Amino acid sequence: MPSSERASKVPSYRRHKPTGQAVVTLNGKDFYLGRYGTKASQRAYDRLTGEWMACGRCLPKQVEADTGPSIAELCVAYWNHAKVYYRKNGQLSGSTARVKAAIRAIREHYAQTPAADFGPLALQAVRQRFIERGCSRGYINHVVGVIKQIFRWGASQQLLPVETYQALATVAGLQAGRTAAPEPAPIGPIDDAVVDATLPHMPEIVADMVRLQRLTGCRPAEVCIVRPCDVDTAGDVWVYRPESHKTEHHGRERAICLGPKAQDILRPYLLRDKTAYCFSPAESERRRRAQVHAVRKTPLSCGNRPGTNRKSRPKKKPRNRYDTISYRQAIQRAADMANRERKAKDQLPRWAPNRLRHTAATQIRHTFGLEAAQVALGHSQADVTQIYAEKNLTLAAEVARKIG
Repeated sequence: MPSSERASKVPSYRRHKPTGQAVVTLNGKDFYLGRYGTKASQRAYDRLTGEWMACGRCLPKQVEADTGPSIAELCVAYWNHAKVYYRKNGQLSGSTARVKAAIRAIREHYAQTPAADFGPLALQAVRQRFIERGCSRGYINHVVGVIKQIFRWGASQQLLPVETYQALATVAGLQAGRTAAPEPAPIGPIDDAVVDATLPHMPEIVADMVRLQRLTGCRPAEVCIVRPCDVDTAGDVWVYRPESHKTEHHGRERAICLGPKAQDILRPYLLRDKTAYCFSPAESERRRRAQVHAVRKTPLSCGNRPGTNRKSRPKKKPRNRYDTISYRQAIQRAADMANRERKAKDQLPRWAPNRLRHTAATQIRHTFGLEAAQVALGHSQADVTQIYAEKNLTLAAEVARKIG
C-alpha cells in the first residue's frame, strides 16, 4: 500500500466480541467506546479518531495520559484479595458468591471503563438491571454494597482516587415500598405440626438432625458438623462447641447446651471415632440400602445380589457429613414425598432448616424472655434475636384487656 494511502486511512470501528463493545485501536492502544452499534459509541469513535488525525496521527496528551486501572483490572485485583480474605477452614466462604455476583454486574457493561470514571449514575444503572431481572430488594442492596466495598478497597490500595468511592457512597439503598424491586416474604417459624408430618418421610439420620436442631435452636451449619470430640458430656447438661461457626472471625465463642431430650437423640451417634462427624450421608445411604434389602422378596439366588448392580465409578458419592445445602434438600425431598399422600388443600410447605431456628427462638422468648433467647441463639445483640424470635403479643393483649 502506498505511503500516502496508509496516511489517509482511518482505523476501523470494530466490535469486541467478548464484551460486545465497540473498539478502535490508535497507535497500538485499544479504546473502548461503549455498546457496539449505538450512536453514543459512534460519536465517541468520531471524536477520538478526529482528535487523533488532527494531532498528526498521534494521541492527544489528555487521551494518552494514564487513567488508572479499568473496571476489569480492579475486579481481578479485588477477586485475588477476596480469595485470601474470605476463607474459613481452608475453603472459600459463602461470601464469595455475592462478590462474584457484584463483579459480573459491573463487568457486564463497564469492563473497559476506567475505574476512576465509574460514578453514582453508573452504579444506579447497574442496580436498575437487577430490578428488571426481578431480584429482591434485600439481595440488590447487598450486591450494591459489595460493589461499593470493591471501590473502597481499591481506594485503600491507592488504585483509584478516594473521591470515586465517596461519590458511590452517596447512593442510598433501596427502601421498602419505594422501589419496584419485590419484597421477599419474611422467614418465620415453622409450625411443629408441619415438622411432625414431614419427619416420617426423612432418612433416620436427617430426622434426628431436625429434632436436635428444633430442641437447641442451633444454626443448620452447626448441626451438620457435630463430632464426639466437640461435645462435653461431663455434666448433667452437655455443652457442644462447634469446630467452626458463623461469628468465629469476630473472636466469639459458641457454646450450645444440650438437655436430656437432645442428649437422648445424640447419644447413639457419639459411639464412633472422636473426630468423625455424627451425621453422615454415607452412613444414611448404607442404612437405606440395608432397609431395602431387609424387605426384599426376590430370593438371593434370583436377580441381583447386594452391591452387584452399583456403578464402579459413580459421578457423585455420599460424603462423610451433610452441609447446609444437602441438609435442606433432604428436608424438602421429604416434604415432597409427604405431599404425594396428601390432598391439594392439605399440602405442606417446602420448608428449610433455618426455620427451625426461628421456631426455637420464638418458644424460648415466649417462655424465658428475650435475654434467654439471645443467649441460646448465640447472638451478641438482642435486636438480632428479635429478627428470629416472633414478638410475643401475650403481654400486649393483657395490657389491652385491663386498660383498653
